[in-house]
Amino acid sequence: MGRRLVGELLRIHRGRLELTQKEAGELLLVSEYLFGAYERAERIPPIEFLRDADKGLDARGALIACVEMMEEEKYPPKFVDWVRLERLAQIVSGYEVMVVPGLFQTQSYTRALYESRVPAYTEEEIEKHVEARLERQAVLTRNPPPRLSFLIEESVLERPFGNPMVLREQLLHLLERMRTLNHLTVQVMPTGRHTHAGLQGPMQLMSTEEGRNLVFVESQAGSTLITRPDQVNGLFDVFGMLRAQALTPWESADLIEGKAGQL
Repeated sequence: MGRRLVGELLRIHRGRLELTQKEAGELLLVSEYLFGAYERAERIPPIEFLRDADKGLDARGALIACVEMMEEEKYPPKFVDWVRLERLAQIVSGYEVMVVPGLFQTQSYTRALYESRVPAYTEEEIEKHVEARLERQAVLTRNPPPRLSFLIEESVLERPFGNPMVLREQLLHLLERMRTLNHLTVQVMPTGRHTHAGLQGPMQLMSTEEGRNLVFVESQAGSTLITRPDQVNGLFDVFGMLRAQALTPWESADLIEGKAGQL
């Protein structure tokens, strides 16, 4: 297991510097408990921690070399490539019908989603998935940032995963992101629309720095990374039609604020 290798490397390099777990945690700006959990392979360390630890413990690239192994433990096999490409993508877009897009989820909302999963996850699995999803959000503030465009169904704003307060916090967080990230556009598809281009379900879209367009779709039966140009172009056209049918970003912000005020 990759995390066991990382834990052993942390123990070795910490020992070489004659540091306690508490001292190593202070050096790397994490708690003694969290550093110990990484060292004991109880938690999967995020990429930034591995980078900081490689430098702070003078591991000379040994911990950096473990990044791909950690990604493969955090994400489903078919999603790993998407996550790696997402960090460098020029454009990231998505259409969601059930939940707030993962890049804008709060910790409480994400946890509530995984706690609702059927069949149920163990507590360890929930922690792993929550940490992995939140780690992806680093793409929002990278330099230069990607252009972000997301569409969500109005019903998403009313579905109180966890409890109404979790949803209210989530809606206010989404509004804050919309108002502070100039490279982000969020639109809401009103339930009352009599025409709708997205009847085939949710999707995530991406344009890479090399000019490739990709689409990732999920369903009850599994997930698929679509790369064939004819299929991808068709789905990009669908997304364009959805944007035309949805509320404007300003109307969407007003609707989200109103829904939050009702909770």
